[in-house]
Amino acid sequence: MDSQINTKTSPVASKLPREVVIVLSILVISAMIMILNETILSVALPSIMEDFAVPETTAQWLTTGFMLTMAVVIPTTGYLLDRFSTKTIFVTALLFFTAGTLLAALAPTFAILLGARIIQAVGTALVMPLLMTVTLTVVPAERRGSMMGIISIVISVAPALGPTLSGFILNSLTWHWLFWIMLPIVILALIIGSFLIKNIGETKITPLDILSVILSVFAFGGLVYGFSSFGAILAGEGTTGIVAIIVGVVALVIFGLRQVKLGKQDKALMDLRPFKVRNFSFSLAAILLAFGAMLGTVMVLPIYLQTSLGVTALVTGLVVMPGGLIQGLISPFIGRFYDKVGPRPLLIPGAIALTVAAWSLTFLNEQSPVWMVVALHVVFSIGMCLMMTPLMTTALGALPKYLYGHGSAILNTLQQLAGAAGTAIMIAALSFGTSIAVSAGTAQAEAVAAGTKVAFISGAIIAVFALVASLFVTRVEEEEAQSH
Repeated sequence: MDSQINTKTSPVASKLPREVVIVLSILVISAMIMILNETILSVALPSIMEDFAVPETTAQWLTTGFMLTMAVVIPTTGYLLDRFSTKTIFVTALLFFTAGTLLAALAPTFAILLGARIIQAVGTALVMPLLMTVTLTVVPAERRGSMMGIISIVISVAPALGPTLSGFILNSLTWHWLFWIMLPIVILALIIGSFLIKNIGETKITPLDILSVILSVFAFGGLVYGFSSFGAILAGEGTTGIVAIIVGVVALVIFGLRQVKLGKQDKALMDLRPFKVRNFSFSLAAILLAFGAMLGTVMVLPIYLQTSLGVTALVTGLVVMPGGLIQGLISPFIGRFYDKVGPRPLLIPGAIALTVAAWSLTFLNEQSPVWMVVALHVVFSIGMCLMMTPLMTTALGALPKYLYGHGSAILNTLQQLAGAAGTAIMIAALSFGTSIAVSAGTAQAEAVAAGTKVAFISGAIIAVFALVASLFVTRVEEEEAQSH
């Protein structure tokens, strides 16, 4: 039988046990590489299109396929975390990711590269909920903010730095090296983790409800695909996308009703009882809205910078780098501050900063200086940073221990939907605004700037809703979480 880590920690623990630090370090590094991998291909798409002679709509499937797989696998992770040991899930996730990375580096055709990305996505989908659940289980409540601060670097900073890192690599190497450089790090994490990771918590045998799995595939897969097809829908060519959204919504309703029924028997694939906890629901709403606005903004900014301002891909990467680096530097301190003061002194100023920055972006035009874009992105990033650590810690910390795995699965699943929806709304707004300007006879650079304004207005409206949701989040007392 595998050895286990004792999850009982002293209430006044000032230092985490060595084995806990090792487990968390390996999980954080693995998760960071995997999340970085989500956005690293965005700058490489033109090279891949040229190499395989595929159009942009086909190449985009490298991102869409990844998101679809994540959306399909993550809903099952609540069940998997209950059923299998920490080490089993970790090794399985890393094996999937390693195999996918090696296959992508060697890919001779576009179809094989797409298949490799899907295999990578399975590993990524398993690691993020595992990291959150393990953190909540082994880190005492008074130190969770500090640890969640580090996890928020993984979630917020890694995707932002992906295009920058990609730009540097592609300056002198081919896109294959995006995968070759990742491979030794992942293999090292797999080898070290296989020997050092011990099992955390107890497993329980729960029957797998196959109908729930099928419904979740149609629900979350259908919605992510539908949102990804938003541009085609607006162009009048998105019949498949519309059908996918309708099927997704219907399947989601049936899936939800079934989970409520199975939850009463403790057999749910995704237990929805976390939604009964007020702090979880409001924190989750704020996370999803802020995350949607952030991912949409990250997608629109490069288009604006390269088309309206005429800067290179490398400069585009450098523009978003200061915001990402500042997030990485201040996240751990925000976590420690959260442990002392709770969410509101960080969350409310953060939501205000995010909203102010989002509205300020609407004033950019084709003549705006690059330094202004950098400055606004930095304020936006600081706002996100001040929000994400308090929100994630409060959302999951408000739950009783037996719902940690399902709470993590809900959070990670809906984040995929929010990211897809935020991106779809802002890219659609960009296309809408640009086409109106072009039809009025406006020059391309000016037209894209006009479209960008519409996109940033939609992002700013989402940010306002995130601010409103944040106002309802309160401090979690440890006794409150344990009493549910």
